[in-house]
Amino acid sequence: MAPFNVLPTSLYTPTVTAGLVAQKNFVPSVSEKLNFVPSAAETKYDMMYYLKGALAGGICCSITHGALCPVDVVKTRMQLDPVTYNQGMVGGFRQVIAAEGAGALLTGLGPTAFGYFVQGWFKFGGVEFFKIKSAESLGPQGAWDNRNVIYLGASAAAETIADVFLCPLEATRIRLVSNPTYADSSMAAFFKMAKEEGIIGGFYAGFGPILMKQVPYTMAKFAVQGIAAEKIYDSLGSSPKEMSSAGNVSVSLGSGVIAGVAAAIISHPADTLLSKVNKAGAGGSGSIMSRLMNIAAETGVVKLCTQGLGARCVMIGTLTAGQFGIFDSVMGALGASKFHFHDPNH
Repeated sequence: MAPFNVLPTSLYTPTVTAGLVAQKNFVPSVSEKLNFVPSAAETKYDMMYYLKGALAGGICCSITHGALCPVDVVKTRMQLDPVTYNQGMVGGFRQVIAAEGAGALLTGLGPTAFGYFVQGWFKFGGVEFFKIKSAESLGPQGAWDNRNVIYLGASAAAETIADVFLCPLEATRIRLVSNPTYADSSMAAFFKMAKEEGIIGGFYAGFGPILMKQVPYTMAKFAVQGIAAEKIYDSLGSSPKEMSSAGNVSVSLGSGVIAGVAAAIISHPADTLLSKVNKAGAGGSGSIMSRLMNIAAETGVVKLCTQGLGARCVMIGTLTAGQFGIFDSVMGALGASKFHFHDPNH
């Protein structure tokens, strides 16, 4: 970009850096072009910023998914065997503990924690990368006017990349939950599936469903959270840069619950298909698409949309709120100022 002497005030938020505008050959940083105030520890959105975002994303996803592993075990059982597990969420917990002991609630914890760390790394880091690059290319006003489209596009791209890495670990987790005697450990189950069914058949049989589940889920999660957070700030008459760190985390938690419930409802049919297709023998022995169609026909549209939905709304609402809260907290601890869209006219 060619250097220039005068930076239009619509392109930046006045800060201590404003004095630099008068300097000859001043070149604005990405942060200044995007109308965002960086922290003292960060002056631009460079590779280090994206690495911080990826690390924070990995941590928040690993912690939240790992903590909710017992809920996910019961939810998956309800989806795979609704005849047996027909007593609701609380009843499902009691059934699992009575039949297999409390330890069964931690089935698949290893692949869950590791798989979602990897997924969170690419998802949150990718969303920050694609979001900022899109905003930079559109300019302040264009980014503000198209912020919802940017949320949707950035989250879809990041989630698709993340799912390539998540799918094998999610398939391993579901196999262990549906058949606890399949292997003695997560690692043993992983290698056994690879040996018996191959990489594609064993680990990517559910790649289509996981994309159908995760991409709409993540698009709704980030777009709804962004809109909800914006409305909360407006109702408080404040903004991210004006609120304290604790205040911003509180907004993230509240908007995260709203986003999580919306995302859970949108992605639930695909989540049910994913759980069922990874159960050995489900849907017959044909191609993945024919198996999915068989499962959908056997289950029915209503059950696809409602089996385990209540439990999933509780799980995803809590999980999403926790993710955004932890993400913001970790980013702050790392000295990173999270990017927020800002109306250049205010």
